[in-house]
Amino acid sequence: MIANPAWKSPRAWLILLTVMVAGFTVDVLSKSWAFQHVATQPVLLERDQLLSNPHWTPIPIHEGTVVIPGRILNFRLVLNDGAVFGIGSQKRIFFIFFTFAALGIAGWIFSRHTTKANTLAHIAIGLVLGGGLGNLYDRVFIGRVRDFMYLFPDRHLPFSWAWPGNNTELFPWIFNTGDVLLLTGMGLLMFFFWRQPSLEKSTTE
Repeated sequence: MIANPAWKSPRAWLILLTVMVAGFTVDVLSKSWAFQHVATQPVLLERDQLLSNPHWTPIPIHEGTVVIPGRILNFRLVLNDGAVFGIGSQKRIFFIFFTFAALGIAGWIFSRHTTKANTLAHIAIGLVLGGGLGNLYDRVFIGRVRDFMYLFPDRHLPFSWAWPGNNTELFPWIFNTGDVLLLTGMGLLMFFFWRQPSLEKSTTE
């Protein structure tokens, strides 16, 4: 067994839960703010309508808001019925169960593969949990995930390259704060495990 496991440490739990709750709160509030202020009028989301008609959208045509000039970052509203960056469209139930499984794996990593001293890993897992719960909240209570961050708007791939589907935009996906938290947490976890070459050995001693 691993020595000084994180699940026995109040400090480890405090870090994990604080980051998770903060991440979830920032994600939900940022989405709510965006859908109130980015378009020309507040966007009213009716869950029953969104679930019954996958092609219906209440979002009006809007130019978006420039956040970082120079075609770096704009805010533009979309509703996403897939996963991160819109992958897997119209598979809401699958992604609800997938999110529960991913959250369970994150909890398992915390309890079985980290010690009370692995603060970086606890922050990373908290970010993953916060971002995952934020998007899960949207899928369950709204019907689709609210996205609004548009990176590198109006920039295109060089040499006439295109993504599958003939999209030539440099970064054609619109995402949200929860996606950023998820990917940041996963990156930090990868870095943590990369820096722990003897972790597997220590768990079997």
